[in-house]
Formats: sequence, C-alpha cells, structure tokens
Amino acid sequence: MAGLFVACVVSGYFLPKEIGELQDGQRLRISGRMKTLILILALFATPLAAQQVPSSAVEMQLSFVPVVKQTAPAVVNIYARIMRAPEATPLRSDPFFERFFRDPFSEQRPQVQNSLGSGVILSDDGYVVSNYHVVGSATDIRVVLTDRREFSAHVILGDAESDLAILKIDAPDALPFLELRGSDSVEVGELALAVGNPFGVGQTVSSGIVSGLARSGGSAGSGQGYFIQTDAPINPGNSGGALVDMAGRLIGVNTSILTRSGGSNGIGFAIPSDLVAAFVAQARSGNESFVRPWAGISGQPLDADMAATLGFDRSGGIIVSGLHSVSPFLKAGLEVGDVILEVGGQPVNTPSEMVYRMSVAGTGASAQVTFIRSGEQQTVEVSLIAAPEEPPRDMIEMPDRSLFPGLALVQLNPAVLAELNLPLEAEGVAVVNAGRFAARAGLRRGDVILGINGNTVTHPQEAAAAFSGASRQVEMLVQRGAQRISLRLRV
Repeated sequence: MAGLFVACVVSGYFLPKEIGELQDGQRLRISGRMKTLILILALFATPLAAQQVPSSAVEMQLSFVPVVKQTAPAVVNIYARIMRAPEATPLRSDPFFERFFRDPFSEQRPQVQNSLGSGVILSDDGYVVSNYHVVGSATDIRVVLTDRREFSAHVILGDAESDLAILKIDAPDALPFLELRGSDSVEVGELALAVGNPFGVGQTVSSGIVSGLARSGGSAGSGQGYFIQTDAPINPGNSGGALVDMAGRLIGVNTSILTRSGGSNGIGFAIPSDLVAAFVAQARSGNESFVRPWAGISGQPLDADMAATLGFDRSGGIIVSGLHSVSPFLKAGLEVGDVILEVGGQPVNTPSEMVYRMSVAGTGASAQVTFIRSGEQQTVEVSLIAAPEEPPRDMIEMPDRSLFPGLALVQLNPAVLAELNLPLEAEGVAVVNAGRFAARAGLRRGDVILGINGNTVTHPQEAAAAFSGASRQVEMLVQRGAQRISLRLRV
C-alpha cells in the first residue's frame, strides 16, 4: 500500500483518504474506475522505481545471482600439461657432431609446460568445449568442476585455425551443462556475463555487454577468426570459458582480448555458439579433426574505393578474384568479378565471414549464395563439399641414405592447398616435412618445388628421381608465398 501511495504522489494524484483510514483486518473495495487509475499510475511510477538504489538485502540480490547460480556449475577449470621436446641445435642434428652430445649428463630433457584455462560442459554425458591453444598439444588434461570433482579428459576433436577443441570426460552421473543459443539471434547491446578462471584465482564472473558482431579482426589460433565482441573483461585463464546471456544460455566461448598493455582493455572476443555447435556435431560423428567446406575461390572485401573504381553504387561484399577449376562456386555459375553479398541468407563482407558461414552450415549441405554481376543481383544454390583429394597426394618420404633424409613431398590437390594455405593457382610438389638436412638449407613446410636442377617437377616421384640422380649439389626453384626463390644446396 505504501508503494501505491508513493506512486500516486509522484504522479500528482491522491487516492481518497478512506484508503489511509482502513483499520487492520478491513478489506479495501476498489471500483473499476479506481482500478484503471491505479494501473495508469503504476505504469508511470515503474521507471522511477527502477532507478532507485537498493535499500535492502532482498533488493540487492535482484541482480546476476540467479544467472550465475545456473551457469557456474557447467563452467570448469582446465589444467593441461604439455611436454615439449628440447630445441634441436645445428650441431646436435649433424651426424658428425651428434656423437659428442651422447653424454647422459649433457642430454637435454623434455620441457614440461603447464597450461591453465577454462571450459564449458555442453552435454550431460561429458562433452566439453575449450580453446585449442589451451589443450591442443596437451598430454595430460584435468577438468575440475565447481563442486571440486576432478576428471581426466582427452581431446577428441581439435582445430588450431578456429581455436576450438572438444574434450570428453567420463563421469558416473549426469553433468550440469549449458544450453546453446543461436548466435545469430544475439544483438549488440545485450547484457552478457563472462565466466572463467582468470589468472588461476578460481572461477570468476565479470559482466558487460555485447559490443559488436561479425568481428574478424582479432586473431585466434593460427588463423583469423569470426567473433562476438564484448567489453566483459577476458583475462589469461578465461580462455575457453563461457559468454552467456541473461537466460544462462551460451552465446560464445571466450578466446582472446585485444590489448596493448597485456591487461584487460575492454575489447574481448568470443567464438560464436553456432560454430561450437558445428564442432560438437562433428565430434559426435567421430571426426578427429574439423572438416570445413571448401570454397575454392579467392577474393577480397569490396571497399569504397574499389566499389567506385568498378562502378558499384555501394561497398560491401567480397569480390571474386580467382576460382579453382573444381570449385563448387564455379560449378554453380559464379565468375571472376562477381561480388558475393550473402551466404545462407547472412551478409558476408570478409573471407573470414564467408568461411564461418560455410563452416556453420557444414559439409554435405547446400547454401544460397547471393551475388551481383553487371549490376544485377542473382541467387544460386551452392553445394558445400570438403576439399577434394583429387588427384591423390601420393606422399613420398626420402629414405635415410638419400641426399635429404626425412624430406616428405606430396602432389598438390585442393585438400593440400587448403591444408597448407597455398594459393589456388599453385602447381608443383609441396613440402610437408623438410627433414633435418633440407631444413638447415632453408627448405620449409609449405614450399612448392617447381624444378630441380633445371628440370620441371609435377609429381613427388619426379622429385625423388631428380634427387636420386643428383650429385652433391642441388639447385631447386621454389615458390614460397608470392615469391619464387632459388635454393642451392651442397651436401
């Protein structure tokens, strides 16, 4: 009754004095007209009441407490141990000098590196998501729940490019887990909570808002990602933790922060939940590595200057600059010079966005692709396929008694191009492992050997034959990125 009286006073109205004259046990009879007046006054008073400072313990608890209680049990701490081999020195790798390092007192022992991070339980049967950079190379992984239960875990699917890994823990009872919310429904300005284990101090909750969507400027793992941006603090140890909405649903996995000082500067990035769902689906199907659809195209964002040069009335989208001969986009009818606007009904403005949209849809599906050609907007259906292994890669590893022992070469095909991040037009024989001698001479993984001693090579067998017939000096023409270099090796 006191709240009703305050609402009336604030609104400039007073109820009849009989209300204040009621005795204990008496009931207030309110007419229909009076009920309408009370409702109007309450509506006017609500914004003012919402701005009042909490004055009791009960009012203070009307905050994030229910959300935290719901989500905290499903966010775990992850302790990973990584065994790293000692760095090889040139003398140790040399057959002549390595015998001088066989003294057990001078042997270098493997280095033990401990990694600390967070994870999120996604199902009651023990599927957990975390960052690849936290657990990807770990040999021993321990998962600790908020109730102090500990479980051993192992990585069943990981991907360095997306910086995601799916773990599996075996528990006798059903585990608490978070429901996934479609990340495309998330809007800028929504409240969000970041839950994790920053700096190893234990589970911590920080609040913020969703600051931006479709962020592809932050780096995660070994490649450029596609992120939800938040100003909720994300610090070391928060990696792999949960970004949740006010209903306690997972909207992203915290992965990195953009900082110049090493601290939290308020620009954090989370991997969207839709991509997490795609990882879980592939993990359940038995995949050990994430298979993303292959586009077989190269392109770049269409900025304002380029749009003006090409005669487009607006910027945005991706202009196609190259198409592989077996690209599904080429088969669907796209051509060099087309501008891709949407994939699967969602706008794409960078190659990272397009890769993300295709990854969420998954291989075996199809997606509607909207593009502009000669000022006309068109839509086609594109089949989403994995990178073909045609022709076969036919890997060859040079034997120990060869000029370059351990040198592993493969035939180029779309799968190898995607694996080594090579240009679509690359031709020749690719290096997947340089071996100790060739590596010392400057050969690297991802190099494409075009010729050996003046002879063109297009298959690993041709390269192996050229090495076998060579003398103690070998000259190779190598494509490395956009450069062609000549390597002269003397063995």
